[in-house]
Amino acid sequence: MYVENLKLDDFTKYKFLSSIRLSPNGKNTAFVLHRIDVEENKYLSNIYIYNEEKKSEYKLTSLDEERSFIWKDNNTILFPAIRGKKDKERKEKEEVTFYYEINLNGGEANKAFEIPLNVNSLEILDEDNLLLTATFDPNRPNLKELSGEEKDNAVKKMEEDKDYEVLDEIPFWFNGGGFTNKKRNRLYLYNLEDKELTPITDEFTDVESVKLDKNKSKIIIAASSYTDKMQLKSDLHLYNIKEKQLDKLTHEEIFSYSYADFLGDKIIFAGKDMKSYGLNENPHFYLMNLDGSNAIRISSDEFDYSIWNSVGSDCRFGGSKSMVVDGDYLYFITTEGDSSYINKIDKNGNIEKLIQGKGSVDGFDILDGNIKFIGLRGLKLQELYSLEGKQETQLTKFNEWIMKEKKLSIPEHLSFEVDGITIDGWIMKPVDFEEGKKYPSILDIHGGPKTVYGEVFYHEMQYWANEGYAVFFCNPRGSDGKGNEFADIRGKYGTIDYDDIMKFTDLVLEKYPFIDNERVGVTGGSYGGFMTNWIIGHTNRFRAAASQRSISNWISKFGTTDIGYYFVEDQNAATPWSDVEKLWFHSPMKYADKVVTPTLFIHSEEDYRCWLPEGIQMFTSLKYHGVDSRLCMFRGENHELSRSGKPKHRIRRLEEITNWFNKYLK
Repeated sequence: MYVENLKLDDFTKYKFLSSIRLSPNGKNTAFVLHRIDVEENKYLSNIYIYNEEKKSEYKLTSLDEERSFIWKDNNTILFPAIRGKKDKERKEKEEVTFYYEINLNGGEANKAFEIPLNVNSLEILDEDNLLLTATFDPNRPNLKELSGEEKDNAVKKMEEDKDYEVLDEIPFWFNGGGFTNKKRNRLYLYNLEDKELTPITDEFTDVESVKLDKNKSKIIIAASSYTDKMQLKSDLHLYNIKEKQLDKLTHEEIFSYSYADFLGDKIIFAGKDMKSYGLNENPHFYLMNLDGSNAIRISSDEFDYSIWNSVGSDCRFGGSKSMVVDGDYLYFITTEGDSSYINKIDKNGNIEKLIQGKGSVDGFDILDGNIKFIGLRGLKLQELYSLEGKQETQLTKFNEWIMKEKKLSIPEHLSFEVDGITIDGWIMKPVDFEEGKKYPSILDIHGGPKTVYGEVFYHEMQYWANEGYAVFFCNPRGSDGKGNEFADIRGKYGTIDYDDIMKFTDLVLEKYPFIDNERVGVTGGSYGGFMTNWIIGHTNRFRAAASQRSISNWISKFGTTDIGYYFVEDQNAATPWSDVEKLWFHSPMKYADKVVTPTLFIHSEEDYRCWLPEGIQMFTSLKYHGVDSRLCMFRGENHELSRSGKPKHRIRRLEEITNWFNKYLK
């Protein structure tokens, strides 16, 4: 078989897996498979089933819009979708979610019911009652309750109100969610027979997670409630369905709950008080009684990891569960070093790592010890795996062709010590490497900063390696995977992290003399965009730069972005009033007059995490000082452009960056 170079648009042929769920009897595993339709410029999503007995998978649904689902029973799946033209028109005019059901044995998907809300999650209590979360918007009238002239007037007012946004709280918008003023994710009960909707939480409470006990009689709710300003705290509540009683279990001290569930006759939860390391502090596990009493920490001081997957890749779409209670254990994901793993913890705080192999666990489900997970292993793209004991087995081959048909560069690990700490990094040689030839190179910096690079497949890096570039990247201080102390760079942005990245660059150029040190470029997104902006203001060693979804001015970011007012204060140890000079010291804009590096800026118009003006300010500054620069702004995109943006936009983004580097480095 002929092996060819990886092309820029090959990512449009990749398959992405998400939303993994085992059937109630464990005999089938359902998941969503996403693929790209370039011509229509969108993602097509369908539910697939992996059958345990036949050891094979098959496509269950074909509407191309099934991104979430639940098991109704062992043979039936429920999923939300919009099918016909009339449904689409109703969806636009009213807040309504249509649910379809389909049997595993095949046949048409039939409409099961509809709910007069924009539903975010759904659980079945019994044949007549549902538990759901949905977006509550106090400014949007319920058209189902109106008729005649009242309804016509309400629709007319909704059309007029499209020209206005009234803001009276912060945050007032959210990346990927648009304007969110006064909107909350609210918890409801819904009776299918009477079509009766009963809210459980109030209009100011934003529900973050919901878990049912085994008897489906009680609900544990993690939520935050606020007016005017959202605080960095949340609470746990217990709802008794039969008694219709909602009780707050937690006290008033600031605490952030990242997960809560029932474990036997107790509640197990994960969270942090943020006293020692701020909002990026690693959480601990706790156990308490159902009435909220006797809360004790069960994880030890030695447990110092994030309990999620932060291994970077641009080859994912959609999400999956990262924590599941099964029997006497809570199963969860940790990021350790450059990989993520599945672990379990019992009531006594005993933690056991179940996966030994390196890579990324992108989501999993478990039933009676039977574990299925979606993973990135080696340079393989996402596939479905099973885990039995400590042995993992690959079950699907959706992306196997890439390893067989495309040239890939295997990352080579290298590290160095600084202040007694190991900084890990990697280099990818050009795929058609020739001894004695000099090559240009690209330094790629991850976002976060509390995420990690690993050795998993990264399309943009593999593409650049196929275009004749050496690509190198590292996990400087501030990254995840090595505990709180390593990740804590509060008040130090642009100092020790910059030093680590520059020392790593020195190491790469020293150890790999085939790299032409006169043709080195730098790029990165989010925190990596901040660091790119910072680098070009502090050194002239890079021939070209591409700054993506960046931060240039911590003062402006404080008051304009969805997380700015709390992230800036926490991470930079200052506000515009307590120490404006400190914020300015850590702002790349302060050093823009020293930049000589030609720089491309990539920004999305609806990126409310690192808002467009952050890029505009830096771009304007460079233009003002006569530095060759270019800004490419993507309409209709947000902070996730490189990972889940529209396919044609993702192609254009990578073209812009590659063309910029080709212009200056080749």
